[in-house]
Amino acid sequence: MKRQRLLPRLFNFAVFIVLEIAALQMVTRNAALQRVWVARGAHVFMGTVWGASQNIRSYFSLSATNRKLSDENFRLMQELELARERMREAHIESLDTLHRPGFSMVAAEVVKVSRNKQHNYLILNRGFEDGIQEKSGIITPNGVVGIVDAVSEHHAFAFSFQNSDISISARLGNEGGSGLLVWDGVRSNGAILKEIPLQYRFQKGDTVYTSGHSLLFPPDIPLGIAGEARVVNGATHEISVSLFQDFSAIRYVSVVHNNAFDEIEEFKP
Repeated sequence: MKRQRLLPRLFNFAVFIVLEIAALQMVTRNAALQRVWVARGAHVFMGTVWGASQNIRSYFSLSATNRKLSDENFRLMQELELARERMREAHIESLDTLHRPGFSMVAAEVVKVSRNKQHNYLILNRGFEDGIQEKSGIITPNGVVGIVDAVSEHHAFAFSFQNSDISISARLGNEGGSGLLVWDGVRSNGAILKEIPLQYRFQKGDTVYTSGHSLLFPPDIPLGIAGEARVVNGATHEISVSLFQDFSAIRYVSVVHNNAFDEIEEFKP
């Protein structure tokens, strides 16, 4: 009788032990899973809080950052302006070498230029207060640029050589024939030397200079290189010329004025 009662008790105890073990395993597993969830939640929370605090720090540091950038920009602008001033001085020094006896000279900067027209013009940043006069020539170390037509207090309006109404007196080589040099109306560096008498000999590649027969420009300024030629009306040559002056990159120029211009003009009938 006692044995019959003992067996169910042992069975129930064994089942209890098994259930307890299973419950402990479940708790252990659930605890590990809960730790993972808690850890993930903590990481998300920490990331959110850190990101927000970083944004706040960045926001309050914007003023200092902007001030630093502003100071740096100002310093760079000062250095750039100093470099530009040195470039201006270098250009003016090179233009000083263009001085010719009998001509006064004023260095100027081109502030506006027209292109791709038949009547192109220039505007300079110098006027009569700076010594600029009408009927003055505009040159660079690379050739003739134009002619001053009108002058205000601090600016001058000039016709560019790239103008169908402008011609200048030019000479082939050192002792060659003289004629009229005009823009060819097509190329930015293209010109035509007209009215060269047939008796004058020349070769392709000869240098073309200002002749000195003009009141506006000093003599012997190199203008370009002679190219192909053709005979016109059986009496003169027309010669293509490749100019030295790059009209797409004009900035610094020299305005030259013949000091005897008015006196010579009085001899005209």
